[in-house]
Amino acid sequence: MDTDEDLSAPAPRDLVAGLEKGLQVIATFDQERSRLSIAEVAARTGLTRAAARRYLITLTHLGYMRHENKLFSLTPMVLRLGQSYLHSARLPRLAQPLLYRLAYEQGEAASVGVLDHDQLVCVAAVSAGQLVSVTLQPGTRVPAWCTANGRMLLASLPQAQLDSYLERVQLEPITEYSIIDKKRLGEAIQRARSQGYALVDQELELGLRTMSVPLKNFRGEVVAAMNISVHAGRMTLEQMAERCLPALLKIQVELNAML
Repeated sequence: MDTDEDLSAPAPRDLVAGLEKGLQVIATFDQERSRLSIAEVAARTGLTRAAARRYLITLTHLGYMRHENKLFSLTPMVLRLGQSYLHSARLPRLAQPLLYRLAYEQGEAASVGVLDHDQLVCVAAVSAGQLVSVTLQPGTRVPAWCTANGRMLLASLPQAQLDSYLERVQLEPITEYSIIDKKRLGEAIQRARSQGYALVDQELELGLRTMSVPLKNFRGEVVAAMNISVHAGRMTLEQMAERCLPALLKIQVELNAML
């Protein structure tokens, strides 16, 4: 294969449809739908019942699924797919040591996240003995709009992409502090863009305050975001800006130089 070939828009003949559909079947299972029948998988993926059955049987044979009482569910073997990314990707490996330093110097939790479609995915995290949130674990996925890392990454999008996101996103009151007005959310994202950091107060979880800064590669492109998370009872928003922001900016400079 020509190494200069553009793979961003492959021809249909170059795609393996079976692999695409098999991964789609795996992605159908989530917290709300942990056990599904063949008919349910077919309905949720758009596959025929016969095709869904073959994919489920194949995945069960390979160890990624288990079958019990006519229902299928994922096995821990699926975690290998995510572990392959965490172990091989450059960003988590570079970020983890600096996150340890940041978290233990501040005595708080710190994490790095990336955007995956409209969700924030945590790729590295350190708690420094403070269990602030169960969402601050590698591999966890949360809505981007109500998190500091997510909001910072949304602020880095071109305006047209951000406008498209704000048009399709569905806002819901996750907590009493959640911003559920799209105009206010847009203003909060623009504020993060202009000041270079995002500060979110208990919008995802009660008691959880987070501050985030963007991480850029050598081309100046935002590739991730890094935050510090604290319990609201330990630190006010003003104290976070005073204590946490300088520490975040220091690690930001170091990581940017490595990306």
